[in-house]
Amino acid sequence: MIKRRKTKKIQVGKLDIGGDAPISVQSMTKTDTRNVEETIRQIRNLERVGCELVRVALPDKESALAISKIKKRISIPLIADIHFDYRLALLAIDSGADKLRLNPGNIRTKWKVKEVVKAASQRGIPIRVGANSGSLPKSLLSKYKGPTPQAMIEAVMQQIRLLEDMSFSNIVVSLKATDVSTTIESYRRISSKIDYPLHLGVTEAGPPNTGIVRSSIGMGVLLCMGIGDTIRVSLTADPVEEVKTGYRILQSLGLREYGPILISCPTCGRCELNLLQITKQVEKELSKIKSPIKVAVMGCVVNGPGEAREADVGIAGAKGYGLLFRKGKIARKVKEKDLVRALLQEIENIVKR
Repeated sequence: MIKRRKTKKIQVGKLDIGGDAPISVQSMTKTDTRNVEETIRQIRNLERVGCELVRVALPDKESALAISKIKKRISIPLIADIHFDYRLALLAIDSGADKLRLNPGNIRTKWKVKEVVKAASQRGIPIRVGANSGSLPKSLLSKYKGPTPQAMIEAVMQQIRLLEDMSFSNIVVSLKATDVSTTIESYRRISSKIDYPLHLGVTEAGPPNTGIVRSSIGMGVLLCMGIGDTIRVSLTADPVEEVKTGYRILQSLGLREYGPILISCPTCGRCELNLLQITKQVEKELSKIKSPIKVAVMGCVVNGPGEAREADVGIAGAKGYGLLFRKGKIARKVKEKDLVRALLQEIENIVKR
């Protein structure tokens, strides 16, 4: 059982982050925010797969003003991503943003940061501050000989102190690096220094085939330590895949439920079924279900029956026949050609009940 680190609870729109709130899954649009229709379309796709917060980039005035139009047609909190120009943060707040992603160091002038903090305080809008290994101050890169955990932490603490000196504590913190080990160590160290909610991520993780692995390892290790209150998987892919992967990470650790879990054996010389085809067929049908049901598809007489018994429903097959399991007990013996149909019917029955 994972014991989560205790953090402050903050509110983003109607969503709680930190404290005893579930770990939330967020993503970021890949669209030009000025293209309101395309941005809304992408956000709605994200909503359909369970995205709980969405971030949009605001490089200019037009994109900041677009927030008011976007907000009217989506149902999840919207985060405005701001860099360099404090006026865009003020416009985003006026346009209805629920949260700011802000790097005070990029704004540089203290009075400008203070204007943003004042507006955020008046509206009860949280600010996420943080370090990214690709944009650390040159002074820290020189001091620590690169984007080390020490450099990341010092950068973040500078930002936190700046906001705290302005009596602002409605803060979320992130320390994202492209290097998995640096990410893990940075979050591990900062978690003992502050009680603000932590947003996890391995930045620029890459395309799905490698990015999912790197994100799962980095965030998985931290989540097992009880560290993390909200997550984003950064992939060079459709953001829908980011959300699905985020939930799968949490689901694998027992931290969130997210639809069916399919377990299947990798097959070996003992397997006498076309298990790859069977698994693909079952997986396709499970994609239509949202209930948290555990399904086993096994093709081995050694481990198959035991694994299938641990699932809500499962099959363990041999040549010519297979066993259908339900809640740990053998339901019946089924001919090989009828195995998939019998399994899918049983899944449907369980979901209905």
